[in-house]
Amino acid sequence: MGGVNAIDLTADGWTHAYSGKVRDLYFETGTADLASAGRVLLVASDRVSAFDHVLSPGIPGKGELLTTLSLWWFDQLVGVPNHLVADHELRGDSVRDLIPDAVVGRAMLARTLDMFPIECVVRGYLVGSGWLEYQKSQTVCGIALPAGLANGDRLPEPIYTPAWKAPMGEHDENIPFERTVDLVGRGVAGALRTLSLEVFSRASAIAESRGVILADTKFEFGANRDTGVITLADEVLTSDSSRYWDAATYAEGGPDRLASFDKQIVRNWLSANWDQRGVPPSLPPSLPPAIVEQTAARYRELIQRLTGS
Repeated sequence: MGGVNAIDLTADGWTHAYSGKVRDLYFETGTADLASAGRVLLVASDRVSAFDHVLSPGIPGKGELLTTLSLWWFDQLVGVPNHLVADHELRGDSVRDLIPDAVVGRAMLARTLDMFPIECVVRGYLVGSGWLEYQKSQTVCGIALPAGLANGDRLPEPIYTPAWKAPMGEHDENIPFERTVDLVGRGVAGALRTLSLEVFSRASAIAESRGVILADTKFEFGANRDTGVITLADEVLTSDSSRYWDAATYAEGGPDRLASFDKQIVRNWLSANWDQRGVPPSLPPSLPPAIVEQTAARYRELIQRLTGS
């Protein structure tokens, strides 16, 4: 996976563990390995990916925007256990910041969890891959839906469509609920479904009160290693993990009613300017400055709409 360069934080006491397409994970230097670490540093980069490629250039400020939105949502979801821990500590009579200066604003300090290998996807509207499947079989991830729905329609009620989290470099796979039972046991599988739908419902109401529609999202959960409590982890309800629409534009019903506050601008430009079926496969082209700025503006607008700042 090209284009992934994590910042070296060894001088600040953090060892790089691995990098995803967008995020970099570190554990405290002196700890044997990630598995034995009590807390980790989760850093959101400015990288942007599409069609399984990390693109160039990144989106300026994207990492900070994603982190800000995650932290804001964690604050809204009172009563839902999450993985955040204090990002400072008292040393003698002084307070020491634990997040290195190089990543301030785009890093979260988190408790290490035993993560469940499930992407907890909740869909409130018929769109994307769900719409494509519905046209063929009147189902979404195997769940039967009423006839006569159109692209972008609100579902009668949100549906839970989990996916198996594939190893890095492989594609996640949509799975039926019974497969999640095989993976984590019936009790945990049921709790993940219930909690995902509850959080989606709460978040949807908050978003709607600010003129924004939460169409779908994905959550990740893990078990607290000390208590076993199911805990919300990773990013939550960001532009990268969720599909948001402008409620007023959606209600107008025009051609832009499903324009989302995310990197769809990047996907659209790549689809029009890059032949992914070439032989041999070509690398994606660099993003033009105008596409970069339009994408950054969409991320910023969502933050402003939701948080008011």
